[in-house]
Amino acid sequence: MTATETPTAPAPSGPPRQSLPGRVLAALRNTWRGLTSMRTALMLLFLLALAAIPGALLPQRSLNAQKVDQYIADRPTLGPWMDRLELFDVFGSFWFTAVYVLLFISLVGCILPRCWDHYRALRTEPVKAPRNLSRLPYHHEGGETATPEEVVERARRELRGWRTVIRPGTREGEITVSAEKGYTREFGNLVFHLALVALLAAIAIGKLFGYEGNVIVIANNGPGFCTTSPAVFDSFRAGNVNDGTGLTPLCVRVQNFKADYLPNGQAEMFTSDISYQAGADLSSNTWRDTTLKVNHPLRVDGDRIYLQGHGFAPKFTVTFPDGQTRTEAIQWRPDDATTFLSSGVLRIDPPGGMYPDEAERRKNQIAIQGLFAPTGLLHGTLLTSSYPAMTNPMVAVDIYRGETGLDTGRAQSLFTLDPEMIKQGRLNKEQRVNLSPGESATLADGTTVTFDGAEEFVNLQVSHDPAQGWVLGSSIVMMAGLLVSLLVKRRRIWLRVYPDATADDKRRTVVEMGGLARTDQAGWGGEFDRLRTRLLDHSTGE
Repeated sequence: MTATETPTAPAPSGPPRQSLPGRVLAALRNTWRGLTSMRTALMLLFLLALAAIPGALLPQRSLNAQKVDQYIADRPTLGPWMDRLELFDVFGSFWFTAVYVLLFISLVGCILPRCWDHYRALRTEPVKAPRNLSRLPYHHEGGETATPEEVVERARRELRGWRTVIRPGTREGEITVSAEKGYTREFGNLVFHLALVALLAAIAIGKLFGYEGNVIVIANNGPGFCTTSPAVFDSFRAGNVNDGTGLTPLCVRVQNFKADYLPNGQAEMFTSDISYQAGADLSSNTWRDTTLKVNHPLRVDGDRIYLQGHGFAPKFTVTFPDGQTRTEAIQWRPDDATTFLSSGVLRIDPPGGMYPDEAERRKNQIAIQGLFAPTGLLHGTLLTSSYPAMTNPMVAVDIYRGETGLDTGRAQSLFTLDPEMIKQGRLNKEQRVNLSPGESATLADGTTVTFDGAEEFVNLQVSHDPAQGWVLGSSIVMMAGLLVSLLVKRRRIWLRVYPDATADDKRRTVVEMGGLARTDQAGWGGEFDRLRTRLLDHSTGE
């Protein structure tokens, strides 16, 4: 190195770069900490409630697929996009499931460390008395004629139920008492959150292994149904891991149905008497009677049978030219929930052997489509209903002859005819009439269609949820834990007792008492005063 050269210090090196596995582990650790924080759990709980709003406002395919199809048809641009986002299957959608699972993980990751911290807190002694008790929100200082040992012993007896620790103080002859109460507050809080996790898990298990089916049954001792397979239901929804087999054996027959209405037509109560078989009754062919009401289901063998609704099934008799008759009744859809004006269609196939030629038989099928009014009211030829009870039943129907589509293999609507059949001229309208019970309409070939009145039908829902008992138990435990966490308050008190060295009477004892509530509690000052009276009832305080 020459004389003009000056030594240069080495450039400071930065912190060593972390290896790729270390950075990945750090990112995972930070993500886990953020996910398991209480703030994240509250945000996910809010998102879960927010995500459930579309399920309450929009029609859901699991409840009413036809209403969903109509909703999409009415909105040809927006409807398909809403369907792609699974807004018509909210509670089974990928995004609702994701929020649900993340909330479950967040709660578990948040609660388990708190349980461990609470366990350690239970094993930890109350903290030592602060150096200056006068700085606490509640403070008392007075004198006693008893010795410090007697004061402490009396306080220990009065603090039964508190966790107390007696320690020597810093002065000569000084004794301190630390007491704490209200540990069950945190215990109740933990029980509440653990029960919430159990509730979420029970709901998820019920959705995975449960099933739900809806079936329409004609009242007045109709054929009823048995839960032999999902095919007996009009709509059936099985859990994600349930294929619809292994249904609980159950048979139901509907004896009657009664609807109570207010004078303005508003429904007051629906009641249905049913007979059912379950368990050993199936082998012995024993039928048991019970009554269903709205929100009062039948519970049997883990299943629940709900009375969901009702409607009317118009009954028609078709007399063909050769004298053979066919009588059928099928449910029609209530279009007006106030007056129960209903619409639907009835398809009747000619009796076997009446038309040897198959093509001729198909051309003579009968279809009846129109409106049914339980309390009919005519405005000219227009039919409407003035009351939901069946006091004056009437129908306004179009009678068709031709191919109803029963032999095409195509899916048929239960409530409307196939418009393509009418458009192609394969199904032709022959008459449009208004009929009361007993009245008939005669077609050109001599076929007679008679309106026989109507039967009432009920919509029954069979629900199976293997976790419903756990849901109830978790809800009760959750409410109990919440009440404990709200009613119990965490509070601490300290006593410092020592001889008064400045007093003429050396037997005088100085007593200091301080109190602190771990949470803001109205009324803690009154409780502190009551404690002071019990512990230091012989003191002269400041």
